Amino acid sequence: MSGEARSRIETAVTGILEAIGEDPRREGLVKTPSRVARMFDELTAGYDVSPEALINGAVFESPYDEMVVVKDIEFYSLCEHHLLPFYGRCHLAYVPDGKIIGLSKIPRIVDAFTRRIQIQERLTWQIADFFNVALQPHGTTVVMEAMHLCMMMRGVKKCTSKMVTSSMLGVFKKDERTRAEFMSIVRGKDGG
Repeated sequence: MSGEARSRIETAVTGILEAIGEDPRREGLVKTPSRVARMFDELTAGYDVSPEALINGAVFESPYDEMVVVKDIEFYSLCEHHLLPFYGRCHLAYVPDGKIIGLSKIPRIVDAFTRRIQIQERLTWQIADFFNVALQPHGTTVVMEAMHLCMMMRGVKKCTSKMVTSSMLGVFKKDERTRAEFMSIVRGKDGG
């Protein structure tokens, strides 16, 4: 984030504090505009990250052709409707067609998309589509489970509600057995 962008956020936060009746010069609030600007820099770092660049040569030729699953990738994002956090777990799987990706790249790519102002539905599709294009597997699927503070602390105030979204491509969409195998693994019925 540029210095100008950080300064604009600080000015905006000062204005918000004044608008709600606070004194931004109060001891506990003096550094708040700066802290909020640094927070937004961190929480929206995905705008400065190219998922393509994250791959960085970590796609490898492989004869492995069974399902690859990475589950319980924790994530944090900001809802574009209220700028409140939503957070949860991402489960991703693909069935390779001659190419696999380095394991550590998967959560890094998830972070590149979650560290943006988002809606969960778009986020789920973006991650699945990215892996589908990058690896050209037989299929890719992403399931995201998240708690949304915009629903928990305001509005309907439903603190235990969880939103689940999925994007199924290729064999995960076409083959019910492949989809069922993935869901069984995600639900923990794989013995793991």
